[in-house]
Amino acid sequence: MISVNHISLSFGGQRLLEDISFQINAGERIGLVGNNGAGKTTLLKIILGTHPPDSGSIEKITGLSMGYLPQQMKITDSKTLISEVKTAFLQITKLKTQASRLEREINERNDYESGDYLDLINRLSDINTRIELLGGAKVNEQIEKTLTGLGFRPEDFIRPTKEFSGGWRMRIELAKILLQRPDLLLLDEPTNHLDIESIQWMEEFLSDYSGAVIMISHDRAFLDNITNRTIEITLGKIYDYKVGYSKYVTLRKERRSHQLAAYKNQQKLISSTNRFIDRFRYKESKAIQVQSRIRQLKKMDKIAIDEEDISSIRIRFPAAPRSGNLIFDAVGLSKKFSEKTVLEDIDFYIKRGERIAFVGRNGEGKTTLSRILVGELDFTGELKTGHNVHIGYFAQNQDELLDESITVFNTIDRVAAGDSRTRTRPLLGAFLFRDDDIEKKVKVLSGGERSRLALIKLLLEPFNLLVLDEPTNHLDMRSKDILKKALQKFTGTLILVSHDREFLDGLVNNVYEFKDHKINRFIGNIYDFLQKKKIDSLRQLERKESKKSPELNVKNGSTGKENYLKKKEINKKIRILIDKISKCENAIEELENELDELTEQLESQDSYNKDPGNNSLFIKYGELKKNMDLNMDEWEKLHSEFEELKKSPYYIF
Repeated sequence: MISVNHISLSFGGQRLLEDISFQINAGERIGLVGNNGAGKTTLLKIILGTHPPDSGSIEKITGLSMGYLPQQMKITDSKTLISEVKTAFLQITKLKTQASRLEREINERNDYESGDYLDLINRLSDINTRIELLGGAKVNEQIEKTLTGLGFRPEDFIRPTKEFSGGWRMRIELAKILLQRPDLLLLDEPTNHLDIESIQWMEEFLSDYSGAVIMISHDRAFLDNITNRTIEITLGKIYDYKVGYSKYVTLRKERRSHQLAAYKNQQKLISSTNRFIDRFRYKESKAIQVQSRIRQLKKMDKIAIDEEDISSIRIRFPAAPRSGNLIFDAVGLSKKFSEKTVLEDIDFYIKRGERIAFVGRNGEGKTTLSRILVGELDFTGELKTGHNVHIGYFAQNQDELLDESITVFNTIDRVAAGDSRTRTRPLLGAFLFRDDDIEKKVKVLSGGERSRLALIKLLLEPFNLLVLDEPTNHLDMRSKDILKKALQKFTGTLILVSHDREFLDGLVNNVYEFKDHKINRFIGNIYDFLQKKKIDSLRQLERKESKKSPELNVKNGSTGKENYLKKKEINKKIRILIDKISKCENAIEELENELDELTEQLESQDSYNKDPGNNSLFIKYGELKKNMDLNMDEWEKLHSEFEELKKSPYYIF
């Protein structure tokens, strides 16, 4: 499809890309990775043709169509959502206009035997065939499916685009690009403005997509679920791995290990060569050998080491004063903006040490509640904050609140106090501000650099509650790893607003889902929550299909009251069954965990050798297995009852 041939580009006096070559083949899913500023976005623009390289060329097959989603873009506000998205089908719209004109012309004529009339008929037939091939009959269906998948509600379809926030406008552009179904999709951080459900929908869409995809993303799970090839940009060069992201990470470690060994050997050679030159530079008897060594050094292809390994970096939050057991106690908390209700009559209780993820669709109130908790917004209802709670807050626009007139170092030096001052430079280095970087003015920093700087400020103050709203949006992989390691060691209470599943994994033990102005609490990690959500989504789908069933209009002549009572009875039984099934599933999960632990003990040679006569583990294993079988039998029985009740014409659950 596309051949990138010996591309080079300099920027600001530095070599950004140097003699890069690779091919993009049909159907490939490529992840483009590298540090912030490595040149990933620039490379996408070169492929697109909007940014010419200094040298090299891009060869494309004839008629290749490309769709590009940048990180930021200007969006027009002159149409409704549905009208704006329909512009993705411009070709179909033009063809339909031509077809309508031909139909009118045909209807106005009666020279059925003439050559002109037959020509009109043939032209109309060709146009209708093209419309059909382009999927013109399913335009509205495709639009509805795509907009719904990206999180829009049906009532949003007729809203003017100017009413949507920047994140939602990016979704509109993404919808248009996806609906055009180009041969090659170029996506620059497509998940930054998506919630978890929309990201999962997009994963499914891209997995079934017939074209090729090349994307920049700092979302590990997203890359893992989609890509089958990874291209890394580092120090102006590329390394091409024919594997997905996780396998790339493993292979990259091996490459870096070899690279580091070669670098050390070369440095030894350079050092010994320089010593020889310095020692014998002025001896005539060694002049030829000295000149030979000098030429050897000049010709040597110097090995460059890319970014340092972060595994040895140890970052921790300063010790914070202990808070009381209560952090927040909310009763009947509500929040409106003008006439729009965001949160309505919610109750929750947060204890010291809890680690909570706020998840849900954009606009459901996650940021609103965060701002209420830190005291930035008023509300109705009751909210009690516990004793000695010191809150550190990272807002989505935190990077915009920095003083642009001072340097990176001064930004941190102003908040550092006491022992913290000794940690300033190591901390800046850990978040990739090295050497001359710390003397840069804040105003010249990129969005990712500003976010890192704002997070460093947070690391220097002794908070016992952290409320972080999308802290990873502009962080590269290494910076996210550093932050995650620090948060794992944080001993206080943590509230995280994030759509990054991989980042949340291992950080939270509670999930608060924001939906329909309410909060649903789920105890467990983020992947437990997502697994349950998929089950719930399937049940909701079953319910919707059942509601659409014509059998609900019972034809047995029963009165409305009788139908109502029968429906009420059936659905009461359904609710009881669902509760029993849920309890049974929880019991099975607990038994499975116990059996897994016991199996590990039984398989341990050491544990058996210590007391070969002790058969208590085998007895316990037998009892657990028996309980598991009983619960599985009960689960199957309950499901059979559930399926039978669903066949009832009165089932509407």
